[in-house]
Amino acid sequence: MSELFIGLMSGTSLDGADAVLARFPGPQGKALEVLGHEHQPFEPALRAELLALNSPGENEVHRCALAGNGLARSYADLVQRLLQQHRLAPGAVRALGAHGQTIRHRPGEFDGCGYTLQLLNGALLAELTGIDTVCDLRARDVAAGGQGAPLVPAFHRALFGRADAQVLVLNIGGISNISVLEREGQSLGYDCGPGNCLMDFWVQRHRGQAYDADGAWAASGQVLPDLLQRLLDEPFFARPAPRSTGRDLFNPDWLAARLDAAVQARPEHVQATLLELTAQSIADCLRPDAEAGAELLVCGGGALNGRLMQRLQALLPQQDVLSSAARGLPPMQVEAAAFAWLAQRFVHRLPGNLPAVTGAAGPRVLGALHPA
Repeated sequence: MSELFIGLMSGTSLDGADAVLARFPGPQGKALEVLGHEHQPFEPALRAELLALNSPGENEVHRCALAGNGLARSYADLVQRLLQQHRLAPGAVRALGAHGQTIRHRPGEFDGCGYTLQLLNGALLAELTGIDTVCDLRARDVAAGGQGAPLVPAFHRALFGRADAQVLVLNIGGISNISVLEREGQSLGYDCGPGNCLMDFWVQRHRGQAYDADGAWAASGQVLPDLLQRLLDEPFFARPAPRSTGRDLFNPDWLAARLDAAVQARPEHVQATLLELTAQSIADCLRPDAEAGAELLVCGGGALNGRLMQRLQALLPQQDVLSSAARGLPPMQVEAAAFAWLAQRFVHRLPGNLPAVTGAAGPRVLGALHPA
């Protein structure tokens, strides 16, 4: 029997939350059909608080709890819109998978285990929606010695994997991550580095815009080679997989420390350099693993940045760089669909991680349940 699940995602770009309603054909979840999609920008106060909580600050426990409540309410609004759009009662949905908002990601550090923290009051979300809520989806992988990220390669393999060709799936949100899907069913996956997060910060600071639409402002500038090299000298880029990162590393302070010698540079030149950093760090990751002629399917907000897509194609001439929409799933729906898939895996007690990707000790069922 087919089942309905909802996936909820808000990523490091902090541009808002996405929700999808997905139908799965059966317990193995080999394919899915997206029936509906809703996006909702964060209220400015909630967005500012979620961004601030990425750095240590005063009264964090209290602020985190209230931000988790606020995020649950924002997610619940999206769920209600999906239910109303499709005239569904909450009981028609088997479960929802909710990512929460990452504010710290330090796997393997400090005590040998480390932690990853996604803010969300899952109990409140279950209360508001009347739907079984699966959340805290990264922690079990970290507990098993993994990075807890990226989690999407397992979903990418289920959705886009092919028996006759290698497929590359690139998600460009605040952070960029890649899935290398081999013919034999094996997969690699890792974070490449900053996606949109530094570009978004810079355009907000200098132009008051949430993002650089189509990369037009970056295209008006020139890449600063010395600054680009200082950015690429970051040790993270030389680390082998499995690896993951977040705003803990790639944040305004990280950028400011490397801008000193370029303080007189025109802002559009810095933006052009930040776009090139994203493109080159992705290309550098892919070259050792990508086969000539393999498709590179791009999802996330970066797929809508025409200038970035042009630079990726120029840096990876042996790949065919395409939006994920060309293979049936629009770029802004992919990650939310992945968390619907992870909820479906949890319900049927199937593993949701790929140990070869995250470095975990083995396959694990991911998530914690708040029953309706």
